[in-house]
Amino acid sequence: MDNRIIRNRIKAVRQLLNKNKTDSLVVAKPANVTYITGFCGHDSWAVITANAVYLLTDSRYTEQAENQCLPCRIISRTGSMTETVAKLVKRLKSAESIAVEKSIPLAAFEQLKRHISTRLKTASDIIEQLRSSKDTGEIAAIRTASVIAARALVQSRPNIKQGMTENELAGMLDLQIRRLGAINSFETIVAFGANASCPHHQPTARKLKKNDSILIDFGVRYKSYCCDITRCFGIGKMTPFYKKVYNAVQQAQTAAIKTVRAGVEKSKVDAAAREVIKKHGLPVYGHGTGHGLGLEIHEEPVISSQSKGKLKVGEVITIEPAVYIPGRVGIRIEDDVLVTETGCRILSRNYLQLPLLLT
Repeated sequence: MDNRIIRNRIKAVRQLLNKNKTDSLVVAKPANVTYITGFCGHDSWAVITANAVYLLTDSRYTEQAENQCLPCRIISRTGSMTETVAKLVKRLKSAESIAVEKSIPLAAFEQLKRHISTRLKTASDIIEQLRSSKDTGEIAAIRTASVIAARALVQSRPNIKQGMTENELAGMLDLQIRRLGAINSFETIVAFGANASCPHHQPTARKLKKNDSILIDFGVRYKSYCCDITRCFGIGKMTPFYKKVYNAVQQAQTAAIKTVRAGVEKSKVDAAAREVIKKHGLPVYGHGTGHGLGLEIHEEPVISSQSKGKLKVGEVITIEPAVYIPGRVGIRIEDDVLVTETGCRILSRNYLQLPLLLT
């Protein structure tokens, strides 16, 4: 990751800390650690002060950290993470007010309080505020992830055959993603037939039939950034009802995407999709219409009927309306969308156009 970008992010975090009258911030959330240090490994926290940024990890990741985190000071811990943070804070004489990310486990926070005499307070969404709007590099990474996802699915399609299982198709798709130099951003969902009515169905030994339907919800992680895509299509002859539901979901997604632009209420985007589903006389899905994505597969903003506030330039969100009828059908169509000043740009659709039917 570009060191100039990291330094600008650190500067922005310090400005937010100054507004909150806080000297230092203990960062425990993995995605936030990556965002402000560039480190992509595990088992790491960061401490941001007015003069330096410290990355705390263990010997398994020291070499990786030294290569990835040039603007940071690397501390290779031997004791627990909380003990290491406490020792560091004791050396930082200028640290009088220390904030700890609210996402930290309660037990870890209590341990810090026992070890540190300096006043501790929790802070939420300091780094998340900055992460919600993506820069050009982040947008490019998400877009590339979607291109890889499309290629993986296209390369898998010729091998989709009657008699194969959900597990086999999921594994085949995951292998193609690996061959293309990326990894999954979450566990691939493959659901045949009525299994698709369960939104988070886990692949099983259920076999693909002669006339059947497929739902695939999968994502790719590229340079630490995620895409999230869902496609539904049929094998052989599809029923008129399946086609009706598919068209309704597709129209709902189109209606929601048309509302996306900076300054629009997030709940309005959600309502646009649900209204179409209702007009078709179909059951409205229970989950949100979308969510932000980036370093994490689910991050701010949330697009639902309960969402407050407006969309902002640079946010990347999913739009994923659906219809679920238990025991009968499940259809969800999901794309990744960049919010712009005048509208939006679809980062995934142009690279992943599947026909409704495969023969």
